[in-house]
Amino acid sequence: MSTAVSPTPTDSGPGASTAPERGFLHPGMTIPFGLLVACFAAWGLAANMTDPLVKVFRSVFSMNNVQSSLVQSAYYGAYFCLALPAAWINSRLGYKGGVLIGLSLAATGGLLFIPASHVMTYSVFLAALFTLASGLSILETSANPFVMAMGPEHNATRRLNFAQAFNPIGSNLGVLLATTLILPNVNPATAAQREAMTEAELLATRSDELQAVMGPYVVLACLYILLAISIATVKVRERPPKTVSRTTSQSRFMRLLANKRYSFGVVAQYFNISAQTCIWTYMLHYVTEALGVSDTVAGYWLQCSLIVFLVSRFAMVWLMGRYDGRRLMVITCVTGVCLALFSTVSVNVVGAVAVAMLSACISLLFPTIYGEALKGMGEEDTKYGAAGLVMAIIGGATMPLVQSWVMDRSSAAVSYVVVAVCLAVCAAYALYTLRLDDPEPAPSAA
Repeated sequence: MSTAVSPTPTDSGPGASTAPERGFLHPGMTIPFGLLVACFAAWGLAANMTDPLVKVFRSVFSMNNVQSSLVQSAYYGAYFCLALPAAWINSRLGYKGGVLIGLSLAATGGLLFIPASHVMTYSVFLAALFTLASGLSILETSANPFVMAMGPEHNATRRLNFAQAFNPIGSNLGVLLATTLILPNVNPATAAQREAMTEAELLATRSDELQAVMGPYVVLACLYILLAISIATVKVRERPPKTVSRTTSQSRFMRLLANKRYSFGVVAQYFNISAQTCIWTYMLHYVTEALGVSDTVAGYWLQCSLIVFLVSRFAMVWLMGRYDGRRLMVITCVTGVCLALFSTVSVNVVGAVAVAMLSACISLLFPTIYGEALKGMGEEDTKYGAAGLVMAIIGGATMPLVQSWVMDRSSAAVSYVVVAVCLAVCAAYALYTLRLDDPEPAPSAA
């Protein structure tokens, strides 16, 4: 790893004490920042290419909604399991080391789709997804604070919002790949029709469908390998890794737990990711039920929703230069609650539009909650605090199970009450932070 060590202000974490600076980035950070922005797009591509797999595997393996939602449990569960190891990696190898390990592991997960498509067992696909998401957990735990550390602290949250704005570019590409390469290759046969097939016919049908699933993930693995090679060749100045004692780790945990801005932020992030995952995962279900269209047509609705997310992300970066991000968060969350509740009673094309517009309401949330929760922390506390915020992504593994349970007992439309509850919690966090003064930057914790 070609990492030079320097005690200059460029090395500072988001919470380090430095003289006020102008500019968006520290000197020499333009190329590393650009490569990290590409990583944000790359993990967005994986997350939203995975969303349609819930409905794909439901058809391929003739499962119910709860069983097929294990796709999201495997994906987001990996984020929870690998976030703390990622913080340990960042403390010892630096953010760059964490990014490289994350990309390498994610590429391995993508390549595991090759044997999975030949074995044709649901559990093997879940293992491949878990491996892929494990790498992305390490990548995201490293990249988010890395971006915040690449420039002055006063605009760290806005810088993270800018980098996160490229995430939906990947998201849109992911849905486009799923809509054009995966969904059209899923046989429309019902569970009863598949049961009536001979064993040879069923195996041939399933093989064709799973081969279509495999292709985009292998391409994704190649992209991650290319990014890892590019980042490995770029020199980035970071502080030297520190050895952290057990006593320090325990006191750090208590500091983080006692910090209400941070601990409430972790809760809010859990419900934010829950809302995001539920909105996009079950949009196909909502649109097919409400409009009576095919999965492929519903996939284009999801594509449009993610375009709304993309445009809204850049719009929010612009608005944050003029308005308090916390106030914007209150407005978007309250609007989202109203849209989600409206979609439960207006189950038609207008309700489908309301579900699609929910993407605008969540576009601001992840980076803004992230930046607010980490305000005022020292460098080492930030590394472990970032892990807690990434662990909150477990919401994407657990809340879809709740929504699918509601859906199995009612309808896709009624299940969007779950989204309304999640956004209400995020609105509460935004209101809470508006009551707080911004903390003074803390020195790095020893």
